[in-house]
Amino acid sequence: MGSRASSLLREEDIEEIKKETGFSHSQITRLYSRFHSLDKGENGALSREDFQRIPELAINPLGDRIINAFFPEGEDQVNFRGFMRTLAHFRPVEDNEKNKDLTSGEPLNSRTNKLLFAFRLYDLDRDDKISRDELLQVLRMMVGVNISDEQLGSIADRTIQEADTNGDMCISFNEFTKVLEKVDVEQKMSIRFLH
Repeated sequence: MGSRASSLLREEDIEEIKKETGFSHSQITRLYSRFHSLDKGENGALSREDFQRIPELAINPLGDRIINAFFPEGEDQVNFRGFMRTLAHFRPVEDNEKNKDLTSGEPLNSRTNKLLFAFRLYDLDRDDKISRDELLQVLRMMVGVNISDEQLGSIADRTIQEADTNGDMCISFNEFTKVLEKVDVEQKMSIRFLH
């Protein structure tokens, strides 16, 4: 299984993906095999429908938002490299020490990039701020009908009141970062990928 998958990936592609994402050679070939098994259209790209077949995403209340994060604006397919770039946000931060590449910028799994990824899950209209309505929509996705609209509104108002330091009634990325400065984002947004 792994050898078939790695034979479809060129060695230079693997090396470029290693540099860009920090994944090891074996992680890349294993994830390529998983990518290939999800690619029901067998066209070298995944559609939203391919992602929706993943049981963990299908039951996740934010599944659609997570799936959307894999797709560049206006695109309805993601290739393997784009798939790997998104997954790289979830690599544990301690992996950065093993894969330090001084020629590249901040790793995709850095605290800042993990926070930016999370921020974009809330910033539904991609205007670089989280409005009350966006916060309400995401809260509704997460809690469903378990909490009344009035209670959700109260949670959203309190959240914005606590986070909004410039008085624009929205949460900017800097305000989002400040609110989460004591949260162990590196741990909470990490998935253990086997080596």
